[in-house]
Amino acid sequence: MTLTADRLTSEQAFHDRQAAERAATFRDRADLRFGDDDYLGHESWVRPAFAALGDVRGKAVLDYGCGHGMAAVVLARRGAAVTAFDLSPGYVREAEARAAANSVAGTFVVADGERLPFPDASFDAVWGNAVLHHLDLAVAGAELARVLKPGGVAVFCEPWGGNPVLEFARRHLPYPSKDRTPDEQPLRPRDLAPLRRVFPGLRVDGHQFFAMIGRVWKHRRVAAALGAADARLLRWAPGVGNWCRYVVITLPKG
Repeated sequence: MTLTADRLTSEQAFHDRQAAERAATFRDRADLRFGDDDYLGHESWVRPAFAALGDVRGKAVLDYGCGHGMAAVVLARRGAAVTAFDLSPGYVREAEARAAANSVAGTFVVADGERLPFPDASFDAVWGNAVLHHLDLAVAGAELARVLKPGGVAVFCEPWGGNPVLEFARRHLPYPSKDRTPDEQPLRPRDLAPLRRVFPGLRVDGHQFFAMIGRVWKHRRVAAALGAADARLLRWAPGVGNWCRYVVITLPKG
């Protein structure tokens, strides 16, 4: 769905509130420092999604909806020339501060994912986490194709809505970090049609079928066992990916 003026304002205000709440917990620059594994290991899909970007050394990479800026820092540490944007000025400020605290460089701007303020063919790669499901994918997809260089790739991690049991839980059950904007919905297979038109090589990989239990049952050994079970199941029955909690969407530009 398109970000109308009212919805744009609502989304921006929601994420600015989140950024302000986070900012209140930071005592000094030390609170903004982190190691790569803190980000890459915080969810099971992040590391394989980063791998889909390939070697980013010396490449121009866009962090699309950068939020707290941790992905931008990891990309910069890997040698990328990073540009990052977010709709929320509060999150852009946090991302800038996090980059400075971790001694990496980047360009940070406030922008709307449906109206990117960048020239055509600006980026070798694009990274995004939990952002596409906020947008009109026909508009956003065209913008992604415009700013990507030929041979480039965009990789997005997104909540997935193919599992009706999970969707019931999302609507009705309490769990940590449930807060979300009023209009956002997990993506479903039919939602990807506009992206397939501009990225015919689009690929979707599911993550967390059994392992989604870890959202409510926090136990390291259990999480590891469930993750291993998922890896085996999805290798032999990839169709189960439609029932997973999250997907990694890879968009290669021919």
